[in-house]
Amino acid sequence: MDIRWLGHSCFEIKNKSISIITDPYSPEIGLKLPKLKANIITVSHDHYDHNNIEAIDSAYADKKPFVIDGDGGYEIEGVLVEGIRTFHDDKGGTERGPNTVYDIKIDGMTVCHLGDLGGDLTEEQVEELDGVDILFVPVGGKYTLDAEGAAKVVNKIEPRIVIPMHYQIDGLKMDIGNADKFIKEIGLTAENLDSLKIEKKDLPVEGMRLIILNKA
Repeated sequence: MDIRWLGHSCFEIKNKSISIITDPYSPEIGLKLPKLKANIITVSHDHYDHNNIEAIDSAYADKKPFVIDGDGGYEIEGVLVEGIRTFHDDKGGTERGPNTVYDIKIDGMTVCHLGDLGGDLTEEQVEELDGVDILFVPVGGKYTLDAEGAAKVVNKIEPRIVIPMHYQIDGLKMDIGNADKFIKEIGLTAENLDSLKIEKKDLPVEGMRLIILNKA
């Protein structure tokens, strides 16, 4: 499996047979997506910096990608996706509405995308996310979890690998923080990579890896 970060909350999760794109954004945010094809597109919530599905071409010759934009269970091409309803703020969604967390099972591993999670997870939600191997967590604050909140959620989920997202980088036209505070808060040595190529056997047996992906 190969994971690339395309900026903001957008990732490409790809193996030899299938491609998944998460939260494709509009160019209004100041970043540009490369040309992409997908079998599956996940959308955590209906905001312009997460829902630009029209920007993604289909990996199929005869049909559009399968778009998942809410809670529930899905199985596509052997990939299991579970959408878990959460909120975009810490006030039950009254400020910014709902958010969907996605638990994606692919290649014998579980990848979790927290979307624009804005508050803490309940015990029940944490139980639903049991066994996460790779976690994408928003860390920039203001619209999502900040560094402290993100670290708290990470420590509840206890993934083997954590990859921050939704933070300030060059070109992004949003007033959010960078990843530095989160790196300090989580207390791990960060590994900088262009992409993460991984198999189940490569997952750490003990401890947690913090990976900072460079924007593709």
